[in-house]
Amino acid sequence: MKNLVLVLNCGSSSIKFALFDASIAPVPRAAVWTGQIDRITGPAATLTAQNHPPIALKLDAAKPYHDALARIQEQLLAELAGPLTGSQLAAVAHRVVHGGSKYFEPVLLDASILKDLRSYIPLAPLHQPFALEAIELLFTSQPRLPQVACFDTGFHRTMDRVEQMFALPYSAWQRGIRRYGFHGLSYEFISIALAERYGAFAQGKTIAAHLGSGASLCALHQLKSVATTMGFSALDGLVMGSRCGTLDPGALLYLMELEHLSVDQASHLLYHESGLLGVSGVSSDPRELFPKEADNARVADALALYVRRIVREVGALVAVLGGLDLLVFTAGIGEHNPALRQRVCSALAYLGIELDLEANAHNARVISTARSALRVGVEPTNEEWIAARAATHWLAPPAADSGPTVA
Repeated sequence: MKNLVLVLNCGSSSIKFALFDASIAPVPRAAVWTGQIDRITGPAATLTAQNHPPIALKLDAAKPYHDALARIQEQLLAELAGPLTGSQLAAVAHRVVHGGSKYFEPVLLDASILKDLRSYIPLAPLHQPFALEAIELLFTSQPRLPQVACFDTGFHRTMDRVEQMFALPYSAWQRGIRRYGFHGLSYEFISIALAERYGAFAQGKTIAAHLGSGASLCALHQLKSVATTMGFSALDGLVMGSRCGTLDPGALLYLMELEHLSVDQASHLLYHESGLLGVSGVSSDPRELFPKEADNARVADALALYVRRIVREVGALVAVLGGLDLLVFTAGIGEHNPALRQRVCSALAYLGIELDLEANAHNARVISTARSALRVGVEPTNEEWIAARAATHWLAPPAADSGPTVA
């Protein structure tokens, strides 16, 4: 019987899922089954699964997330009874954004750890509560099924002490207020992929740009994180889809006083009403903004600010690294938006970057010319595989029969 690992990546309005064959060592990087549910809290939720047409869902308005997870379980059982017959679900791996100052390595979940992770919800409100909801539901419905948390903060534990510190009273450090960094599962995969693609060259000075609805940069040396743009929360650093990125805290204090904002209202503004969406007033997605910038000054400003923050933060990380050998774009926007990459690289031409326009237009793995002073690449990420690989340490024992089962 094949052992399968289900990976869940839960956000505020979507759940991505992927199933990996853990009966093969090492775990193959290609999932045997993938899908996602989008717009969970909206009027038109959609389930898309591999080898099946999209399904419009009418989710329970009172408990849409519970309902969405139940639909995923239904689809999974159908796969186990059909194309994946003779297999069992032997573990579930969850991308958990924040492990605080206590959890960095993947961990087998129990009630005590779950209680700790709830205390970190204010640090990652777009992701943490939804991952924990999925974990709680599975504890109830499948109590024998091993569940493993894989932390987005874990990869950055190699940053030195000074890089982690804020210039706050030392008591804040003692309470765990420090720069944690995020997108760690993505950067961990990128570190593996770069070693395979570039060999010893990848051990040099690298900046990886994870550009999606959330966005950050990571400076790597010898494929270890030495600095990153996100900090204590997932708000810091780059301009993002609806998140502000780096902000003078005085501006927030002023807004809170001027508009009499509560903490919850200020949090909503920073996480949901800012970034590309807030500046443009149109969309949080660069794909929708690029065609509109010529006729809309706010859209043009939003994209210019988005690029400027990337360029500015690259410069800061180059200073930390003491130079740069390799710049790599990854995640949805980084992998699939040639126009954005071209603008960033044009602004970084002082570093000696020379872009191969044709290679860039085709999202090639190397998009710099042979004459370029440093290499520029595009590398698809695979956070789900990193999580699946980690979960193989805690697989459930084989089931007694070969019927559809979730252990």
